[in-house]
Formats: sequence, structure tokens, C-alpha cells
Amino acid sequence: MQKVCFYEYGGAEVLQVEEIKNKKLNRGDIRIKVEAIGVNPVDTYFREGTYKVPRFPWTPGSDFAGVIEEIESEHSDLKVGDRVFGTGLGRDIEGTYSDSIVAPRENLATLPDSIEFKQGAAIALVGVTAWRALIDHANLIPGEKCLIHGGGGGVGHVAIQIAKQIGAEVTTTARSEQHTELKKLGAKYIFDYNEKNLLGLISNTGGKDVILDHLCDEYVGLDIQVANPNARIIGIGQRKDQVRIPKFAVARSKELELYMMSMFNTPKISDILEQISKMMSEDSLKVLVESEYPLEKANEAQERVYDREGIGKVVIIP
Repeated sequence: MQKVCFYEYGGAEVLQVEEIKNKKLNRGDIRIKVEAIGVNPVDTYFREGTYKVPRFPWTPGSDFAGVIEEIESEHSDLKVGDRVFGTGLGRDIEGTYSDSIVAPRENLATLPDSIEFKQGAAIALVGVTAWRALIDHANLIPGEKCLIHGGGGGVGHVAIQIAKQIGAEVTTTARSEQHTELKKLGAKYIFDYNEKNLLGLISNTGGKDVILDHLCDEYVGLDIQVANPNARIIGIGQRKDQVRIPKFAVARSKELELYMMSMFNTPKISDILEQISKMMSEDSLKVLVESEYPLEKANEAQERVYDREGIGKVVIIP
């Protein structure tokens, strides 16, 4: 098998492709022939050392889609040859930048024939993140007003669709060239995040009941000001290690709820993946794939995550 690994923290240049033997399965493990790999910003955090890995060498990557090759269990509900997709690897389990991986049952779900492998790999992490943020933590309900920062990103463009399906009114921020497509996905109001009066523009669309923030160190102050009383703010990311909470008295007066979450803490990823695949099969949810790379260009794929103007995800096809 071929896999991408790194022996030290650093830039994209530390990634290298190696040929290794398949390891023996432990009880309950499932071996999967990988057909597509999703690339996410979190992959670069592990590579850079912002998030620590258990050991070196380490293989990055959380998302995958492929076909089951082997199952080390006598009572599995899955079988060899099944199409599956999943996420949640790359932190304490070897990652997915490989043409063959081993994953536990709770990290994967069946992938219907109607969904391409690259779509399954692209939506896994961002779909679980958006679902857990809006449904599990925020308990978003029909008729509420929802603000989603970074609507053109992986999580953002999926979250817009989930919020729209729930029946919420969606406001989002994104680059101006992404506005037309985001309107098609379900956003009612879209503002360029470079607007000087972003706070005023969002405020004019009404107070928000739920806010999904991918850069809390930059937008949490704005979130507090546009939030309705008892609103829920879900933080899924930041650039800096520390996040200052301005307008703290305003937040207290509104009795706001602030959740900090990580997809890796999801109790049973497979349950949410099954819901996501159902929505995709019904054409009520889609993921956009912006670019594709071969396994030997994984370094370029990681760089592309931050250096692009299109909407959607970057994938690797081994």
C-alpha cells in the first residue's frame, strides 16, 4: 500500500509518499480500499504541530470513501465489497492519506450507489461538523434566523443547506464571487466579509438566534452584537490560540449560550453519516468539490485548501 506520512512538524514539504505493508487487523477493525480522500484545514494543523500527533511517522487525513476489503469481526452488519465513507481519523488513529486504511465501525457508514466516492469523502467531516453544530448543539428550529460565517468553505456551504432544510432563514458571509452559488444553496442574505460596515449590514437583516462561527477570534464580538436574547453561538475554529470575548456585558444581558465544539468529540459519527447520506440520496444536500489531486501531490492539495476562490472541498484521488 501507498501512504503519505511526515516525520516531523513543518510545512507542506514534510509530506512524503511511502510504500508499506498492510498491518494486521485488530478485532472489530475494517480494512477499506480508499477511492477518495477529503482534505481539510485540520489536516494541516496536525502536520504543522498546532495539534500534536501520537507518534512519528504519522499519516494525516480524516475523511475517506471506498470499498470494504476485510472485516475482523464475526458479527458485523457490513460485508466485504460494501461502499462506505467516514471521518474522525488522523488524530489518535492513523489518517486517511493512503490507498488502504483501517477504521473502526463507529467512524463510517454505508455510501449509496447514487453518491460518488469523491462526494462521500468530501462531505464527511464538514457534514458531521455542520450537523453537530446546528442540530446537536444549537437545536436550530424552523423559523429561526441563522448566521453562518464563511459560507463558501467546506463546513459553511453544507451548513447553509442543513439550516435551509430545517426551515431557518440563513444569512452568510463569503467572498463576492461566491454569492450567486450560495444563494442557490439556500442563503437569503449574503455579505462580503470585507465590507467595512459588516455589523450594520447583518444587523439590518434582523437579530440572529443561532450563529455558526469558524473564526471566533475575529467575529465573536460581532456575533454578540447581532445575537437575539438567548441565542446560541457555536464556535468551530479560530486562528489564534486565545479568543477574547468583547462586549461581555452585552452577552450577559442577552443570556447568550456559547458552545466550543470539535467534530472529533462526536459520540457516534456513523449515526450522523447515515443521516447525511440519506439527505444526499434525496438530493436535499450536496457537497461541491472544487479541485482534485493525486496522492503524490498531497502537499499541493493541502496548500490549495487555503489558496482558492471556489466554493467547496479539495479531494485526493489515490
